[in-house]
Amino acid sequence: MTRPGGTPRVRRFGVAPSRVTAAIVLGVVGLVFAVPLLALLQFTFRQGTDGSLTLAHYAAILDPANAGTYQPVFDGLSASLLIAVITVAIVLFVLLPAQVVTALRYPRLRRVLEFVCLVPITVPLVVLVVGFIPVYQVVAQLLGSDAWTLSFAIGIVALPFAFRPIATALTAVDVTTLSEAARSLGASWWTVTWRILLPNLRRGITAACFLTITVVLGEYTLASFLSRTTFQTALLLVQGTDPYVAAVFSLAALLFGFVLLVLIGRVGTSRRSRSKESA
Repeated sequence: MTRPGGTPRVRRFGVAPSRVTAAIVLGVVGLVFAVPLLALLQFTFRQGTDGSLTLAHYAAILDPANAGTYQPVFDGLSASLLIAVITVAIVLFVLLPAQVVTALRYPRLRRVLEFVCLVPITVPLVVLVVGFIPVYQVVAQLLGSDAWTLSFAIGIVALPFAFRPIATALTAVDVTTLSEAARSLGASWWTVTWRILLPNLRRGITAACFLTITVVLGEYTLASFLSRTTFQTALLLVQGTDPYVAAVFSLAALLFGFVLLVLIGRVGTSRRSRSKESA
């Protein structure tokens, strides 16, 4: 349909929810997430079963006398952070170049790459572990059985979560036109990559890295079945002796994941605001 002034009228499907409805929906969803977290927070302050609250569980973490009891948690956390660094490196130096090269040179292979990267999310993790066991028998003989070797397996598990943000950023930016324009002006491929492509893909790359770190810190099945000590397996070990401190570390991990998600949103918001200002 066309208005009398000649401006086409955009047809709307459905009715947008009112502010009250949106507030109610957000409130209900917020309660669904907030109630378990508040219950976990209250549990970390609980003193026995009498209902009293105390800060003794937080002080126990810093007490040198309990260093031997809680040392597995810190060892598992350091191992998980090392795995996260290696897994992010795999995303940056393997997955990202593969997606960029596919978008620039081989666009017909984009569906094939997408299928390969999304397959791990369709296969149950236990089934993947069964396939990883004979592979890791060889890995243990060649590289040892340290926890950092889990980064290869977790890198496969994290592929679907890292692939989608980068793919979305590549779809939003016409990388072919930008690269061809830069090349026509005499820029080398190194300049095109660092000065043109990566700044425009920054939000997707940041989201992929943060989501990969979240996957690594929350991974338990692979470490448990492959007999590696990570943050999650250490929490289960400590929970048998001190469930309160295990809850403290679990709450800290959840808050850390929430902060990462907020940072992803902030990066995208700041990027869009700068684009509007420059326009």
